[in-house]
Amino acid sequence: MKRILHTMIRVGDLDKSIDFYINSLDMTLIKRKDYPEGKFTLVFVGYGTEEDSALIELTYNWGTNKYDLGNAFGHVAIGVEDIYACCKKVISNGGKVTREPNPMKFGGGRNIAFIEDPDGYKIELIENK
Repeated sequence: MKRILHTMIRVGDLDKSIDFYINSLDMTLIKRKDYPEGKFTLVFVGYGTEEDSALIELTYNWGTNKYDLGNAFGHVAIGVEDIYACCKKVISNGGKVTREPNPMKFGGGRNIAFIEDPDGYKIELIENK
């Protein structure tokens, strides 16, 4: 069986990123491992287990606190039940909403919004209704 296991993003402040994904987006910390010889830490967060869902891997390279995100990466998309409540929670936890919830332009009819994580990665919220 083939499936997507995880998407890796590099983060500059691991604790701040963990807090964002857990407290703003209600993900669970699945696994964390430090690699002292390589001077990096891997943290996996998500909505399920490694066996049944795709995760986000937060990679922290010790001593690196900022990355150039480039212009090739688009976004991670997350389905949510109540997009307005989710955006409110992101803001109340100090996060940034860059596109308020509204129907997708040019069709679709579902509400979408965009937020940013602490490192500036774009996350699209898509309402499940």
